[in-house]
Amino acid sequence: MKLWQKETSVAQNVEKFTVGKDAEMDLQLAPFDVLGSLAHTRMLESIGLMESEDLADVQRELKEIYKSIERGEFTIEPGVEDVHSQVEMLLTRRLGEAGKKIHSGRSRNDQVLVDLKLFIRHEIRQTVEAVHTLFTTLQELSEKNKHILLPGYTHLQVAMPSSFGLWFGAYAESLVDDLQMLQAAYKISNKNPLGSAAGYGSSFPLNRQMTTDLLGFEALNYNVVYAQMGRGKTERSVSMGLASIASTLGRMAMDVCLYMSQNFAFVTLPGELTTGSSIMPHKKNPDVFEIMRGKCNRLQALPTEIQMLLGNLPSGYHRELQLLKESFFPAFTEIRNCLEMMTFMLPNLKLNEDILKDEKYKYLFSVEVVNNQVLSGVPFRDAYKNVGVAIEKGEFERPETVNHTHEGSIGNLCTTEIKGLMEEVLSGFQFEKVDKAIAELLV
Repeated sequence: MKLWQKETSVAQNVEKFTVGKDAEMDLQLAPFDVLGSLAHTRMLESIGLMESEDLADVQRELKEIYKSIERGEFTIEPGVEDVHSQVEMLLTRRLGEAGKKIHSGRSRNDQVLVDLKLFIRHEIRQTVEAVHTLFTTLQELSEKNKHILLPGYTHLQVAMPSSFGLWFGAYAESLVDDLQMLQAAYKISNKNPLGSAAGYGSSFPLNRQMTTDLLGFEALNYNVVYAQMGRGKTERSVSMGLASIASTLGRMAMDVCLYMSQNFAFVTLPGELTTGSSIMPHKKNPDVFEIMRGKCNRLQALPTEIQMLLGNLPSGYHRELQLLKESFFPAFTEIRNCLEMMTFMLPNLKLNEDILKDEKYKYLFSVEVVNNQVLSGVPFRDAYKNVGVAIEKGEFERPETVNHTHEGSIGNLCTTEIKGLMEEVLSGFQFEKVDKAIAELLV
């Protein structure tokens, strides 16, 4: 069934090439297609394009279809082009003429747009929750291990003292900024395109603000041409937010791979969380973190892939936009798998508490000694020279302790303040408004 087909049949090879994996991807849009239709039909009744009796029947059956989707029973039948066609066909089978009325005032163009916006909104929420869980784990590990020192590096050369408290805490704060980027993408996504039809509006007196409110959107995509131009731009914005999270995870995964090597020996993992070698019996490989690093690198390439699909498109709808689904949809699952695995793996790290006893980290404390001299009244440049000469003569003696007290340093991690930043970002998503709107739509 094709909503647009008239008398002429499309050649099978053309249909196979143009449809591709669209039906498979569309299954993920099914619940959101129903939500969009629930809102749209209520609006149609309010402007006199659907009788109240038909509306009651359509709403009842749409809610039954929604329940079947939740139970995993919904399928797109062979020969049916997409999820929109399947839902309309089911309604028409069950209700006859009433089912044929639901497409008034909209096109598949704005129908898929609203489905995507609702899907993206849902997937972002799941991702935000996974980020928050990892953030909490990182903060707990930061506080728990703040007394364990490790070397800090610049240019991969030993630089100054750091700590596991700082290391875990750094990645926690990084996730705050990542969620700010994802929140910006969420705000772009959380605007209603329904009513833009094929991209040029409708001669029907549609009430677009009504569907905006019913679906819990923050605002409208007002200009109908721009609503269509938002296809692809929305996905690219979201992919940049996901790429930011992936950058944080990938970098931490790389740190763990380095820290697990015998040359560093900062951390180890239980044998059951590593893999071995077919010929080297001593090997304990950090495969989880290596795979995570690779997945995160691939996620960081997604914005570029999307941009390449959009790069030479004029305004209006174009069929290749459907290709976005094939790489964009799986990205949410991929990033959440990485977040969940990082949350699982990090508490299993066994930390080496005696790293800095190794003689090769002796000069890690050179700045500490310089600062101690400055605190006793020696000008900085003189103190710097004094310590440099002592190192050259082999007379340098490292201190037994470090004394860092300013905000964000070894002795003052500002865990509470960083938690406050995260809570502020989380509150900005306003998921509760969406929950309330969808719950009322499904009553």
